[in-house]
Amino acid sequence: MQAAVETRQATTESTLKRKLSAYLALTKPRVIELLLVVTAPTMILAQNGLPSLWLMVATLIGGAMSAGSAGAFNCYIDRDIDRVMKRTQGRPLVTGELSDREALVFAYGLGIASIVWLGIFTNWVAAALSLAAILLYVVFYSLILKRRTAQNIVWGGIAGCMPVLIGWAAVTGDLSWPPFILFLIIFLWTPPHYWPLSMKYKDDYAAAGVPMLAVVRGRAQVGLQVILYAWATVACSLLLIPVAGMGLLYSSVALVTGVWFIYETHRLYNLAIRHVQVSPMRVFHGSIAYLTLVFLAVGIDPLLPF
Repeated sequence: MQAAVETRQATTESTLKRKLSAYLALTKPRVIELLLVVTAPTMILAQNGLPSLWLMVATLIGGAMSAGSAGAFNCYIDRDIDRVMKRTQGRPLVTGELSDREALVFAYGLGIASIVWLGIFTNWVAAALSLAAILLYVVFYSLILKRRTAQNIVWGGIAGCMPVLIGWAAVTGDLSWPPFILFLIIFLWTPPHYWPLSMKYKDDYAAAGVPMLAVVRGRAQVGLQVILYAWATVACSLLLIPVAGMGLLYSSVALVTGVWFIYETHRLYNLAIRHVQVSPMRVFHGSIAYLTLVFLAVGIDPLLPF
């Protein structure tokens, strides 16, 4: 009898863990991590020092919930193509770990909670920007752009730029030029970050009927576009120096990492036009390292005396 009870308890605990793990996967945690990496440094720059610990924690929690809601909505909307693409066949709505209804209720609940949380614990400007970010990602990108145009990730990437506006507004209650420069850095960075990934999974996107640039254009054209956006990203990062009065650390990091980022995109293009084996994921992972280093410099620079 005791053994049967213990077995039932173990089964219940295992089921609960699988459910919680599935809900977590629905939020796309890796995307959330990247968004939080840009939010905290922006808040430090807005304060020109360290904001209160509680304000930073409250903003990061609200931002994580907002991004998680958008990710869950995206998983619900894209559940049909996720079943076709090999890269996404482990997602909870594909495996059946969660039902469509569970995912949709979770997405709405998390989104509403994020807006209320930010409104109460930061301010309603940040909360309104959070709502705009969810709508941009869910409606503008997932429902309208993704399946209709090869420029989907360019304009759909606007949603991914919103955390810097949210972080700045949480500190100051308004917006000014520096957060919009940070917004533009992420906006211009998104294509050279994502298009190499779409090169690797071109067959997946083609099978799902998603017109990513790598599907509708050749490798050389994708490589060229990646170069152009990388140059624009680096130029925009340097524009922050006079606009926000950035110091020696940020200036050095933006310049050095920018040169390295541009070099990697040129390398990808040169391999593509020579019709040899390319390594797009090298640029994909490199772009993450680049953005992380730049925003670390954004957050550390205001704390230094030079």
